[in-house]
Amino acid sequence: MVRIGIVGVGFMGMIHYLAAQKVKGGRVVAIQTRDQKKLAGDWRGIRGNFGPPGTMMDLGKVKRYPQFEDLLADPDVDLIDICTPTNLHEPMVLAALKAGKHVLVEKAIALETRAADAMVKAAHKAGKLLMVAHVLPFVPEFAFAAEAIRSGTYGRLVGAHFTRVISRPDWSADIGDASKTGGPAIDLHIHDTHFIGLIAGVPAKVCSSGIVADDGSVPYLTTQYLYGDGGPVVTCSSGAVAMSGRPFVHGYEIYLEKATLAFTSGAQPLTLYTPDGKAKTPKLKGVEPEIAFTTEIQTAVNGVRDGVEPDLLSGQLARDALALCHKECQSVRTGKAVIV
Repeated sequence: MVRIGIVGVGFMGMIHYLAAQKVKGGRVVAIQTRDQKKLAGDWRGIRGNFGPPGTMMDLGKVKRYPQFEDLLADPDVDLIDICTPTNLHEPMVLAALKAGKHVLVEKAIALETRAADAMVKAAHKAGKLLMVAHVLPFVPEFAFAAEAIRSGTYGRLVGAHFTRVISRPDWSADIGDASKTGGPAIDLHIHDTHFIGLIAGVPAKVCSSGIVADDGSVPYLTTQYLYGDGGPVVTCSSGAVAMSGRPFVHGYEIYLEKATLAFTSGAQPLTLYTPDGKAKTPKLKGVEPEIAFTTEIQTAVNGVRDGVEPDLLSGQLARDALALCHKECQSVRTGKAVIV
């Protein structure tokens, strides 16, 4: 049994807690938060952009720590699941690794590439797993696309366009603070750069246009990922610019040699188009957002059990996704293509 300790009981911490209830071979044995009400089980103030609202929780069988150091000192915790704002990830991950714990940390891995490099290096030195919770590859529509591309079932990847647009986040003070999250071009868009890295690798250059906010963050951008001769041709538009009546949309059109995949949340279910002119809707294993998080945490638990870093939760892949976001922001600010 892999024993999990969750750090940070905000919206994402709550989602991880609920998702972990359905994991096989793993169990949440402890939580850590400085909020006394949440330690007592009052999670009614928690809300997010999907999933259930917070409620009163029965935490009678869970150890509850107000201090992070006390959770790290618990010998009954194997895996530290860090769900705090991104600006706190580096010191917490380094402390957890030093304490001899495996780590699952929410995306983004860090605010700066330098910090991500230090975290990956520390994990190797400690001989522990550093896994980064990028949930997109576990979302059924994206999991299907990743498997189709990586398996080569429909030939090589020719081109793709991804979309991820939200309205300005208002469900958390932290999520709207660019100093803690990096802003939409890091906190939101990193979903796309991670997935693009997974299916196509790191491009040679990026060329981006976008908006620069007063605080220096980039709330919206469109990027061309330049892979050189032979492609693939990949683009993405991402950011927080929609009106509140259209709070979230993500999707893609993916062009393979022998198929086209199309998906837009709330508008078009995943559709597979084949050379014979036919279109079909592949059967997916559930589409509720919480299912993807359960699969993600199950993958982390399996990794700890087997002593092998899962490729979908790779610290290096997460580091490269962060670096790509920063290169795109540099391209937005300079108006020039940037070497990756």
